[in-house]
Amino acid sequence: MAALLQVKNVSKHFGGFTALSAVSLEIAPGERFGLIGPNGSGKTTLINCVSGALRNESGSIVFDGEEVSRLAAYQRTRRGIARSFQVPRPFHSMTVLENLLVPTQVELRKLELARAMAARPRLLISDEAMAGLSGGEVDEVLAILFKLNDKGITIIMIEHIMQAVMRFSQRIVCLDAGKIICEGTPTSIVQNPDVQKAYLGA
Repeated sequence: MAALLQVKNVSKHFGGFTALSAVSLEIAPGERFGLIGPNGSGKTTLINCVSGALRNESGSIVFDGEEVSRLAAYQRTRRGIARSFQVPRPFHSMTVLENLLVPTQVELRKLELARAMAARPRLLISDEAMAGLSGGEVDEVLAILFKLNDKGITIIMIEHIMQAVMRFSQRIVCLDAGKIICEGTPTSIVQNPDVQKAYLGA
């Protein structure tokens, strides 16, 4: 089966800083794919290049057989790429009382996922949807993502909550300093010494 998403030798620099260095990966249709790595590893930059928020300087991004590297973000959304963002908390522009009237944080995460799903995507990028949630709330969000995947939606999960990534993902890639340092099953990833050193601080 042909890959739904192909990232081929994608690089991105910010001034003299290399955020991504010739990163390549493929994601199959219907796959549950985890993307991990320490802060500054290049996860957000990679996802920004895939979704169209940033333009990669070299390499290519192919979605469903079509080169999309030069398409605007809204054009990629129309082709089936959607992204949910981490919801900030609290809302600093609102008063304490107004913040208290906002639905609980897990409800906001569900709302954010619903917003992303409104575009009827084939690929959903879940960007730290569970940050700051309790264990029970994490379970709620995971259940939603599993149901979406059961409906055929391919999901990329970016998450610092390792237990959630391990439970959800069929395959995981670990980035560090803009490069892929490891790729494999959740079991092999947690046992990899490079991942333990880079991500877990071991």
